[in-house]
Amino acid sequence: MRRFALAAAAVVAVSTVAAPTAHAAAAPDLAKLVTLKDADKHLKAFSQIAKYNGGNRAAGEPGYDVSVKYVVSQLKKAGYQPKLQEFPFDYYKQLGNGALEQTAPNKVAYKVDTEYNTMDYSGAGDVTAAVTAVDVPAEGQAGSSGCEAEDFSGFPKGNIALIQRGTCNLIVKAENAKAAGASAVVMYNRPDAPGPITGATMGAPPGLPTLSVTHQIGRQLIPSAQAGTLRLRVKSETRNEKRKTHNVIAETKWGRSDNVVVVGAHLDGVPEGPGINDNGTGSAAILAVAQKIHKLGKKQIRNKVRFAWWGAEEISLVGSTYYVNNLPAADKAKIALNLNYDMLGSVNGVRAVYDGDDSLGAGTNPPAGSGAIEKIINGYYAKRKLPTVPSEFNGRSDYGPFIENGIPAGGIDSGADGVKTPEEVKLFGGEAGKVYDPCYHQACDTLKNVDRKLFDTTLDGVAFAAQRFARSTLEVNGEASRRVAKRSVRLTPAPAHGHSLS
Repeated sequence: MRRFALAAAAVVAVSTVAAPTAHAAAAPDLAKLVTLKDADKHLKAFSQIAKYNGGNRAAGEPGYDVSVKYVVSQLKKAGYQPKLQEFPFDYYKQLGNGALEQTAPNKVAYKVDTEYNTMDYSGAGDVTAAVTAVDVPAEGQAGSSGCEAEDFSGFPKGNIALIQRGTCNLIVKAENAKAAGASAVVMYNRPDAPGPITGATMGAPPGLPTLSVTHQIGRQLIPSAQAGTLRLRVKSETRNEKRKTHNVIAETKWGRSDNVVVVGAHLDGVPEGPGINDNGTGSAAILAVAQKIHKLGKKQIRNKVRFAWWGAEEISLVGSTYYVNNLPAADKAKIALNLNYDMLGSVNGVRAVYDGDDSLGAGTNPPAGSGAIEKIINGYYAKRKLPTVPSEFNGRSDYGPFIENGIPAGGIDSGADGVKTPEEVKLFGGEAGKVYDPCYHQACDTLKNVDRKLFDTTLDGVAFAAQRFARSTLEVNGEASRRVAKRSVRLTPAPAHGHSLS
C-alpha cells in the first residue's frame, strides 16, 4: 500500500480528550497487555508460511491460503468464531521476463529490470510493430499522456502505443490504448521517477502486452516514433485469470452491535517476497490485540470491535472494497469508524498517524470524525513523549472504501517507498534521503526487515486505539448510529503500494 506521503515536521500532539472516569482509569491497559513478543510470534509464523509456500503470501497463492488458516486457527483458540468472506479477483502471475527490443531504425535489446519490466496485469503476447508516441508531454513535465480517449485520435490500428506515466491511473492509459486499436503498450516513467515503473499495478488486465521503461529510454524513442521509423518487439509472458480468495472477519463477544469499531489490516503480500513488514506487521498487530482484548472485560468493551484481515489489497484494495460494497446500508450505518494498519516496522521508518483532519491538504476530504481519530492517537503518543508525523490520507490503503462511504477512519503506518527527510531523522533517527522501507515489495521483506523498536511503539498505538474506541466513540460520531450515504471523495495520485496508480 506504499505509498505513504509523510510530512516533514512532527505533530505537537496535545490530547484534549475528556478525562477518563475512575473506573476507566483503573481498567487494564491493553497496550501493556499486548507485547512485542505476542506480535513477533505471528511474524515468525508468516515468515515460515511464506518460506514453505513459494516464498510469498500473495492472493491466489498457497502462502496466502495458509496465512488465512493460521489466522483462523489463532482466533478460534482465543474464543472467536471467525468467518471467511469469499470474493472474486483478477489473478495475475508473471511467468518469464519477456523481452523488449528495438528492431528499427537501430538494433537494441533492452535489459530487464534496469531498463524495462513487465507491468502487473500485462496481457500475454509477442508483438513486433511500428510505434506511435501518444500526447507527448513537454520535457520534464508529467503531463496526462493517454488519459483521454482523444489522445489517441488518428492512432494507427496495430501500432504499439508509447505513453508517459502520469496524472491518471495506469489502467486508464492501457485501456484507452486498447480501445484505439493498439497491439501493445510501452509506458515510460515520469521524469521524477528513476528506473522503469515499479511498485504500481494496473489493478486489472487491459488485455494487451504492457511493458514499462525508464523515462530516459522513453524520451529517446520519441523522435524516431514521431518520424515513423521506430519499430519495437514487445513480449510479455504472463497469466491472467479469475480466482477466488477470502477476507477473515471476527468480532468481540461484547459491545454494542449498532456502534462497531472495525480494525483492519491486509493479510496478503506481493509475489516478490514474504511480505513481513508489508503487511505481516499490521496483520500480526491486530491479531495480537484480538487475542488479548477480552482481558479488558465486558464493561470496557462497550462497542463491538470487529477485526478484519483483508485479502487482495496489493492488487487494488479488492477484499476491503468487496466487504464494504456488499454490506447492506443498515449495516454500514452501524460502523462507527475504521482503524487501518499497513506497515508498522519500516527499518528507516517514522511513527506516522493518518492525516484525518486533512491538515496537509493533499489527500482526501475525510469524513467528519477522522480528524478526531488522528487527534486521539496523537494525544496518546504525546503523553508518552513520542513524536509523530502526519501520513497523507490518500485512500490508497484499506480504509479507502470506508471513507468513500462516509465512514470515519484513521490509523498508523511507518512509511513505505517515500524518502526520509532530515527533519524526520532528527525525530526518529535513520538515514535522510533513503526510503523508509528499502525492501518494499521485494524478496528481502523478511523478518530482518522490521525495526522491532519502532514496531513495539506502533503496536502500542494499535492496542491503545482499539481499547479507546471500544470504550467510547463520542468524539468521532457522538456514539450514536447514523445513516451513511455514499460520498464522493477527492483522491490525489500517490506513490504506489500495489494499487492502481498513475
